[in-house]
Amino acid sequence: MKISRLNRVKLLSFCLLITLSINAEAYLDPGTGSMMLQVILGGIAAIGVALKLYWHKLRVFLGGGKKENTEDDTT
Repeated sequence: MKISRLNRVKLLSFCLLITLSINAEAYLDPGTGSMMLQVILGGIAAIGVALKLYWHKLRVFLGGGKKENTEDDTT
């Protein structure tokens, strides 16, 4: 398998960036974990609301529901 010159340069650059990285001395306080939990729960709630709003269209699209008949059945 031949590796092109550009791909070799990219691979070498990537390896150098990983090995020469400096440790980040960061501090995450308890509020950060709470904020991340709120973002995750908010995303789950948003997905739930979107599914509830479009549930009928989703069922029709997947073939589980019947399309509404728009014809007048009073004949």
